[in-house]
Amino acid sequence: MRTHHCNELREEHIGSDVTLVGWVNSSRNLGGVIFTDLRDCEGLTQCVFHPEEHAALAELAQTLRNEDVVRITGSVRRRLGAVNAKIDTGAVEVVARTLEILNKADVLPFQLDQEGVGEDLRMKHRYLDLRRPRMARNIRLRSRIASAARRFLDDAGFAEIETPVLSNPTPEGARDFLVPSRIHPGHFYALPQAPQQYKQLMMVAGLDKYYQIARCFRDEDLRADRQPEFTQIDIEASFVGQDDIIRLVEGMLASMFSSALGIEVPVPFPRITYADAMDRFGSDKPDTRYAMEITDLGELLAGTEFKIFRGAIDGGGVVRAINAKGLAGITTGQMNRLNELAVQLGLGVKTLAFLKHEQGEVKCSLWKFLCDGEKQALLERLRVEDGDLVFFVAGSREMVSSVLGRVRTECASMLGLTSGTDAWNFLWVVDFPLLAQDPESGTWGAVHHPFTRPNPSDVPLLDAGDFAAVRAVAYDVVLNGYELGGGSIRIHEKDLQAKMFGVLGIGEEEQQVKFGHLLDAFRFGAPPHGGIALGLDRLAMLMAGEDSIREVIAFPKTYKGTDPMTNSPCAIDDAQLKELHITKMGSGCKS
Repeated sequence: MRTHHCNELREEHIGSDVTLVGWVNSSRNLGGVIFTDLRDCEGLTQCVFHPEEHAALAELAQTLRNEDVVRITGSVRRRLGAVNAKIDTGAVEVVARTLEILNKADVLPFQLDQEGVGEDLRMKHRYLDLRRPRMARNIRLRSRIASAARRFLDDAGFAEIETPVLSNPTPEGARDFLVPSRIHPGHFYALPQAPQQYKQLMMVAGLDKYYQIARCFRDEDLRADRQPEFTQIDIEASFVGQDDIIRLVEGMLASMFSSALGIEVPVPFPRITYADAMDRFGSDKPDTRYAMEITDLGELLAGTEFKIFRGAIDGGGVVRAINAKGLAGITTGQMNRLNELAVQLGLGVKTLAFLKHEQGEVKCSLWKFLCDGEKQALLERLRVEDGDLVFFVAGSREMVSSVLGRVRTECASMLGLTSGTDAWNFLWVVDFPLLAQDPESGTWGAVHHPFTRPNPSDVPLLDAGDFAAVRAVAYDVVLNGYELGGGSIRIHEKDLQAKMFGVLGIGEEEQQVKFGHLLDAFRFGAPPHGGIALGLDRLAMLMAGEDSIREVIAFPKTYKGTDPMTNSPCAIDDAQLKELHITKMGSGCKS
């Protein structure tokens, strides 16, 4: 239907006859001459209708409205007016000879160049939203990112293999989406939270190098960077160690940035231990584009008489602070915001202690409880200058890290340290704890998942019941404060895997019911193996400069987990429920 795309014509095409198809982006009548900007997925071309040459054609062109679908044939000429430097075809225009209206557009629910359109309206008419240049760029960028990953992994000898979507529930840390079985009444499949067990079984099968652009599902509360269905780049390989996976992923990410954005990412990435990340940044996914590191003050305050600091130190805790340089002019509202964030964490902080240094004067409610030597030492250690705002927290190491980490992130946002920067700060976080204890129940759970290998030197601690000290052979790759993905070297021995299940409170009978297939497979020569999964949606969001993964997914769910366009989720009629052996109970259902 066309000879060229709407972003293809240049000065070398002058004099050529062309046929273009697309949507009317805009149309202007200037003294009877009609100027129509025609748009397709590639870009824009200006088309001109002259009434003195083709009166009927110009009259038809006057009926065009935005988003009409048309086909225009004409000849390319140099623009008679000023060149439009904002578009690639800005030096030429097409003098129309024919105009065919392929489909008329009704009045739009919103204009495509309109800012501030509500998300529900955008999602209701997502097919219109995707016509916006920004959205079209994002979706195409995502495609380039996925293609680059595939090319890199193909070249590295990995095989792309699909795993089942209908499977059993898995212990991945979130709720499963369940699918009732019609032919097995009372039984359910689960949509996969991740292809974890299948990819490990492929290693047992000897397939050696696997990858998949995998669809995953988690029935959990939504955030800007989370959806109930998402896509991850899933990788697994045999006879590898942690360094092998890290080098592979660094090369893949560098290739993806080069192919999709033309940006050269330096490798190798820095590495930091989990303990160091929490102590210095208060986060296991630290944003290192800015400093504002947490400073330990225990040594300086070892002899303090201030009861709060003294009590924390004597109780085995810590006293730490961050210096938000230049934030002393903070507003009351901003200060309240920071205080609310600290309190809302629910870790026992009732109010944030702070110090302001303004106009050469220290303003701090704690100052009167400290001796002159402690005051001077604190100012020096924290490098306090005029205009700085310091926050102090005392308590357990974990609590202090969590609170100051959250405050650090918010202060950086207030100071504008996370916007307007083209920095790409990658790093690896390694040496995660293998297990974490639930403070309420006292039970132990896997920090990553139950298939993660304990550090070989820490296995005796596992045997001794010193679970908190056991490190995992696990690694997360982080970019600008976002976790891009996480992985580990896996357990490949039946006895060690059974022991891990036991620590997690999964008895032998339950192990056989839920994981018998995996334990049986490990009996028959399972190789050492490991891998990683990276969130494609989140990576695309960051590379596109967006704040939400919904902006890089063609048809996402809203923040409520719904799709206003198709009205999903929807109610199911009684006939379908009966076929699935499900009966209604009040507002719910039972199988």
